[in-house]
Amino acid sequence: MMRACHHMPYGASLLPHGGAVFRLWAPAEVDMDLLVHGADGGSQAHPARPDALGWREVIVPDAVTGTRYQWRVHGQAGLVPVPDPASRSNPEGIDGPSEVTDPLAFEWDEGWRGLPWHDAVMYELHVGTFTPEGTYQAAMARLPYLAEVGITCIQLMPQAAFPGRFGWGYDGVLHFAPHAAYGRPDELKAFVQAAHRLGMMVMLDVVYNHFGPEGNFLPLYAPTFFTDRHPTPWGAGPNFDGPDASAVRGFFLHNALYWLEEFRFDGLRFDAVHAIQDDSRPDILETLSIRCRAACAGRHVHLVLENDHNDARRLSAPGTSGRFDAQWSGDAHHALHVWLTNEREGYYAEYAHDPLGMLAQSLSQGFAMVGAPHLTDPVLQAAHPRRRATEAVPLQCTVNFLLNHDQVGNRAYGERLNMLVGEAPMRLAVAILLLSPSPPLLFMGEEHGAQAPFLYFADWHGPLRDAVVEGRRKEFAHFGAFRDPDARAAIPDPCDEATWRRCQLDWAAAQTDKAQAWRRWYTRLLALRRTDLRPHLPELAPAGHTAAVLEDRGLLVRWHFMTAPGEPSRVLQMQANLSDTPLTRPETEPGDRPMAIVLDVGAVDDGQLEPWSARWQWLEMGNAI
Repeated sequence: MMRACHHMPYGASLLPHGGAVFRLWAPAEVDMDLLVHGADGGSQAHPARPDALGWREVIVPDAVTGTRYQWRVHGQAGLVPVPDPASRSNPEGIDGPSEVTDPLAFEWDEGWRGLPWHDAVMYELHVGTFTPEGTYQAAMARLPYLAEVGITCIQLMPQAAFPGRFGWGYDGVLHFAPHAAYGRPDELKAFVQAAHRLGMMVMLDVVYNHFGPEGNFLPLYAPTFFTDRHPTPWGAGPNFDGPDASAVRGFFLHNALYWLEEFRFDGLRFDAVHAIQDDSRPDILETLSIRCRAACAGRHVHLVLENDHNDARRLSAPGTSGRFDAQWSGDAHHALHVWLTNEREGYYAEYAHDPLGMLAQSLSQGFAMVGAPHLTDPVLQAAHPRRRATEAVPLQCTVNFLLNHDQVGNRAYGERLNMLVGEAPMRLAVAILLLSPSPPLLFMGEEHGAQAPFLYFADWHGPLRDAVVEGRRKEFAHFGAFRDPDARAAIPDPCDEATWRRCQLDWAAAQTDKAQAWRRWYTRLLALRRTDLRPHLPELAPAGHTAAVLEDRGLLVRWHFMTAPGEPSRVLQMQANLSDTPLTRPETEPGDRPMAIVLDVGAVDDGQLEPWSARWQWLEMGNAI
């Protein structure tokens, strides 16, 4: 067994010979003290004066594991108790006291080093809706089921403590404390360890572009933590490059290392990095990669971005210091979604003129579009269109998906793709996702055709609730179906508990014959990926893949794999008919030598692809690439 603790200058740390030290960066010229709460309900105040760099430190000799504490600001409005922004545990929620924990109390198995990136089959999971209980323990009980399907990597939505009982997690304010409604910190560690014992990695979604609008007390005692020079859609952004930036950068660097070292996560997904602005060099993202790679040497630790700008400069081969393994790619999803549903409003508009061509480009070149999108403003989108991508990105650097929390949750009624298209198109879409070389991501419940929606939900109250409800309905006003105010008024209230409850997976429905048929389909495809595709993924060529649209309704994609000099090159070929009418199969190219057929979806013969059918086949070419 092994123990794991990330040592950092922030928060509360137990001392080797008893007691604990409490440290806070609070450079503002305000008086502060540390309130230590006793078991009898009383509290003891310890004055905390800043040093020359703004650090306040208090040593409490009788503090132990479980001691509750708060920092207290002496402000114009009186005495304001606030949680520790680097709290490891806030068991009563963000408004309650923080808690001293002992990271070394949890025993980890030795020997787990993760899995290489080409093994990744990701499964995005929201703890609060994955089970009716909405806890780490309940989710842990379902892990064997996911391993049986063929999942190799759980992708947890953000766990940083956020206001209220329920929410997506992207409005976190205590970045080091797991959300109390989900369970204790050691229960999250037990979840990670249980996944490791089943051969699955666990990655964590982290949000470094903003703090939530409620429960963030940093401006009271550290106003330079944020900067007006770099606004974000959610308010002032973190100060990564101005005066006092060193402490701010350190806060996020330690947070990333904390999750990777103390909780043994196998990687991080960095949310909306296009909204992180930093003019320093190296910037915070490059620095994060450098520090994480160095700290986790010897382990497979994967760093993944969400970057709406499709900035390929941040991507490189897995494990490269200063760079990132991959990013979520909306291009393949958007193009395929437009083709399957004929939805053309909002951010789908720029894919409407050539959805199959853009899907072909995404599957073979990585990105279809580059530049800054205007996701909710059609006027700006029309005035400042993005440009078509012209350079290929290694396909291992693009994470593709049919569903994720954004693509489902940003719909007014939270419908999943399987609720919008027929069974035959959906079966083919799943096969395209899982038998393409790019690492695939599934969304929880997708594997059994779940019917539960995934709506936007957040437990806000008071004026903030009113603003969120109104804003949620207003953002759909430019969609044809919601131009009528009565139609917008019918959009589910995100702050109503019933909205959250509707999104919980129905595990009884997952046992029906139809659900089990979907599960067998996903399981079969992932077994084929593991046996027929995975052994060759390390040899996937970094470029040179080709794709063509067939008769305006089909695709021919050829993925090239490197071989030893002088040996015939290997190609995985996909021929697919994405329509309701038969399609003539293209003739074999000169020099091709057909090898094993990996899979036929639907009816395929020597001359024709029937509706919604496809063939994956290995070929040998006479000349090496």
